[in-house]
Amino acid sequence: MFSFFKKKPVAPEAAPAAPAAVPAPAQPASAEPAAPLAYEVETAAKPEPKQSWMSRLKAGLSKTSANLSILFVGAKIDDDLYDELEAALLMSDAGVDATQFLLDALKRKVKEDKLLDAAQVKDALKQLLIELLQPLQKPFELGRHQPLVMMISGVNGAGKTTTIGKLAKHMQAHGQSVLLAAGDTFRAAAREQLMVWGQRNNVTVISQESGDPAAVSFDAVQSGKARGTNVVMIDTAGRLPTQLHLMEELKKVKRVIGKGMEGAPHETLLVIDGNTGQNALAQVKAFDDALQLSGLIITKLDGTAKGGILAAIARVRPVPVYFIGIGEKIEDLQPFNAAEFVEALLA
Repeated sequence: MFSFFKKKPVAPEAAPAAPAAVPAPAQPASAEPAAPLAYEVETAAKPEPKQSWMSRLKAGLSKTSANLSILFVGAKIDDDLYDELEAALLMSDAGVDATQFLLDALKRKVKEDKLLDAAQVKDALKQLLIELLQPLQKPFELGRHQPLVMMISGVNGAGKTTTIGKLAKHMQAHGQSVLLAAGDTFRAAAREQLMVWGQRNNVTVISQESGDPAAVSFDAVQSGKARGTNVVMIDTAGRLPTQLHLMEELKKVKRVIGKGMEGAPHETLLVIDGNTGQNALAQVKAFDDALQLSGLIITKLDGTAKGGILAAIARVRPVPVYFIGIGEKIEDLQPFNAAEFVEALLA
């Protein structure tokens, strides 16, 4: 669930005309917010749905969890256990660095605390994993800028456009007016896909028939400022980090957004597919080098045996993970919480 600090209501203001856009009912304008808002995991505010988030998270991570949790069932604390744990962590795509770090720390803890029971060792591993992943946990703050401009990137197939639609819906649910920009002019169906999400969420989509992505992005920022919109989300073309000419185009888009509004984009996010394992880590490195990422959204963690990739990211390139996705439904995209994630991973 999402939890926010409340904002005081403000009277809507008249807005000047905006650039050409897919029409949608006007959204109320918003004055300069008094204080930032933040997505936080809510523990006991609203009634739980039929299947709670933790239940869905455990189910989504079950393939990764199965290879790890079974090791501690009636196990002896010996070299064989450590060898099996090393293999399981590597299979989960935790990577060599994170795997060695966790094993060394676990061996020290077992020795220092004189742990003799497999359940105690499992609990110790949980705590070490939480400590490793904790730096990735960061609330997503809203209201710091008017509008808050988000540039969202990712390779084709990562679920980028769908994630934008889900985020827009969540933000609307918490009183934020949203404007979308169809800056992915590289993929034929991307514009249409974003427009469908715009219609579904009753959100305006700034778009051009065959426009330059930087121009579309600039228009969207200007429109967001004119309308008094709270959040402008800019979809950018999916591309592989090895496509250097396209990566250069992404840098150009970011520069042009900055010309549209000083300090923008305020969030530069990368959507990555949790199924891709170590390839996801390569994407984080490449996009972070090019764009200086402020956060990650990891999708499709359900059904993958590669949930250990977060440990690899934490060790090699600790970019904050704002959200994780474990399904197709709106509620299946939730803020990342290290303790919850580890509990589901080592259930």
